[in-house]
Amino acid sequence: MQDILHVLKTQGSDIIHSIGQHIGLSLISLLIAALIAIPLAIVLMNHQRSAKIMLQITSILQTIPSLALLGILIPIVGIGTVPSIIALVIYAVMPIFQNTYAGLTTIDPNLEEAATAFGLSRRMKLFRIELPLALPMIISGIRIAMVLIIGTATLAALIGAGGLGTYILLGIETNNNALLIIGAVLSAILALVFGAGIDWLGRLSFKKAGIVLATLVVLIGGFAGYRKIASPETTITVAGKMGSEPELLINMYKDLIEHDHPRMKVATKANFGGTSFLFKALKSGSVDIYPEFTGTVLESLVKGEKSASHDPAKTYQVAKSALKSQYQMAYLKPMAYQNGYDLAVSKSFAAKYHLRTVSDLVAVEGKIHAGFDPDFYQLKDGYPGLSKTYNLKFASVKTMEPSIRYKAIANGKVNLVDGYTTDPEVQEYHLVTLKDDKNFFPPYQGAPLMTEKLLTAHPELRPTLNKLAGKVTTTDMQKMNYRVTVKHEKAATVAREYLKNHGLLD
Repeated sequence: MQDILHVLKTQGSDIIHSIGQHIGLSLISLLIAALIAIPLAIVLMNHQRSAKIMLQITSILQTIPSLALLGILIPIVGIGTVPSIIALVIYAVMPIFQNTYAGLTTIDPNLEEAATAFGLSRRMKLFRIELPLALPMIISGIRIAMVLIIGTATLAALIGAGGLGTYILLGIETNNNALLIIGAVLSAILALVFGAGIDWLGRLSFKKAGIVLATLVVLIGGFAGYRKIASPETTITVAGKMGSEPELLINMYKDLIEHDHPRMKVATKANFGGTSFLFKALKSGSVDIYPEFTGTVLESLVKGEKSASHDPAKTYQVAKSALKSQYQMAYLKPMAYQNGYDLAVSKSFAAKYHLRTVSDLVAVEGKIHAGFDPDFYQLKDGYPGLSKTYNLKFASVKTMEPSIRYKAIANGKVNLVDGYTTDPEVQEYHLVTLKDDKNFFPPYQGAPLMTEKLLTAHPELRPTLNKLAGKVTTTDMQKMNYRVTVKHEKAATVAREYLKNHGLLD
């Protein structure tokens, strides 16, 4: 409780901003979904076969996993609010359409006949008889859609749309239960509040409910328009993968750019997702810069290239050349530290089976229950390549987010995890890292990755970001990661402090 109160006290304005983002995202999505689903149900109310086909289509769309849907939308419409709203609308259409159609088609036929007998036109019958009688069912569908939207909108933080999902993701990634609870509880409260508001709307007359909805549309549209005019568009978008380390790096990039170029605005998108997810966003122009590692470039991003050697300098040059020739991307100078993959086991497990190297795992592979990061599990420089090089086949492998896998090994749920050489959890949980005795893992040095087009438009970015070249040692990064992940300090604060202490900021 003390941690929660501390977060509320120190990050109150940020939390309020995230609540506003979540509400705006949810209301806009709900209104668009209602404007699509309700008229569609009205049009199809007398066409049963077409209505059934539409119900099947909306049901199928709702079964698409939200992360997969976001991944599909990013190359088409970019990142941020637009793909998030599209995904939420897709999920919300089905319950509103289903309930509206059910409400309109279950009206007592005697009332329909009476309306016709009194000479009511089709339009008058719709607005005076059918829609008022169907309103309770329509409101019920809207309420279901609203709860669904608020819950699903937490995933919008993965693609830079903000909202309360930011705190849930940060809580998971930094092992900070206070952030996790704040994000989850506030999302639940929003669902309850808006559910109650929609119930109140349902008790109004059809005319009054229409006035309230019209007013809401005008207010949201006016506010969105005002923000568009009042807030200039951000020039540079800097994104990072999941975890504390990428968040530290993107905040360093932001501070350096804004310090050297005060007229240039920068937005950071932390915890954006995995490698392929982020690289697609960079290619589509949705992201301008993100930190990438040399080994990952050669093993997972470029085609037909392998690490020239285990010399970090040579590996960087090969990665830089391949990115430029294949994708017209600029890869600036790397930092000093290497954040390579490693495999870790508990001290007791290592002692019991005399494990010191990765090759030692062959003798006990049938006893290994691994917990791997999704990236490590699927990319060539991770488990697929490792298992081939060492001829390993573990008893079971589960994928889980970085902070969760360390908790899993600490609680005995798994007995082997992947990690990075700069992870503070190795020390926190007293784990033993196994030596890569066949030198499978290539060098991993982090450096800013961007398109050549951006660098041509803004050549001033090169000297600014190259200030980090050769800086940030492994010890530096371990200490900063520890402060963010274990001590729960803000990544932006820790990053700025490092830059000031090393003379890179005033």
